Amino acid sequence: MRLAKYLAQCGIGSRREACRLIEAGRITLNGGIARHADPICLDESLNCLDRIEFDGKPITKTETLTYWVFNKAVGTDCRLLDQDEASLIHLLPKAPRLYPVGRLDKDSRGLLLLTNDGELTHKLMHPSFAHSKTYHVHLDRPFADDFVEQMANGVNYKDVQALPCQVRRLSSDSFEIVLTQGLNRQIRRMSKALGYRVIDLERVAIMTLNLRKLALGELQEGQMRPLTESEIAELKAVLAMK
Repeated sequence: MRLAKYLAQCGIGSRREACRLIEAGRITLNGGIARHADPICLDESLNCLDRIEFDGKPITKTETLTYWVFNKAVGTDCRLLDQDEASLIHLLPKAPRLYPVGRLDKDSRGLLLLTNDGELTHKLMHPSFAHSKTYHVHLDRPFADDFVEQMANGVNYKDVQALPCQVRRLSSDSFEIVLTQGLNRQIRRMSKALGYRVIDLERVAIMTLNLRKLALGELQEGQMRPLTESEIAELKAVLAMK
């Protein structure tokens, strides 16, 4: 097994985060600085038990995989920074260890998936899997039908070409958009390129997870809870199809 994959399974973070830790020299393998290409062996029957440490602390076993949902409020920063009072890290439980699958901008709100499952995170985040995320967007003024068509066809901004996506009108100044691309501040920048300003952006769904359905369990803004067994099974079933 590759080192980054193993670290993800241990709940250290996503594969991407594990790669960052390896690059930063914070992971050691048998006393030496680990490299990305290092394979690992943890089979006692073969007398093969590599010693892996993170910041000098041994990583000895994988954690129980856990899945939570969080209804993020505006003002919460998804970056896990101890020194930032607005950071999500101050809202997370002490155990189990959780990290967000992707991010929502500080000025956005809505559904966030929290987990320690690095493999699931990889499948949800890697662009090759093209998994859907749904947003409700309120603009600063009403828009015409051609705005919906332009957004759906993919907007060019700052030398970036957004992929075609699903868009439907919700009201005179709001719309729903389903993205599979997930570029940085994509919806805000697409809207700005067409002459509009986003005044409220809420993520309402990540694939099978729908905030409106989750809210039936009284998941208010700023609250989180573990996913049910059926919610986990439904999400993993869809991921397995890709």
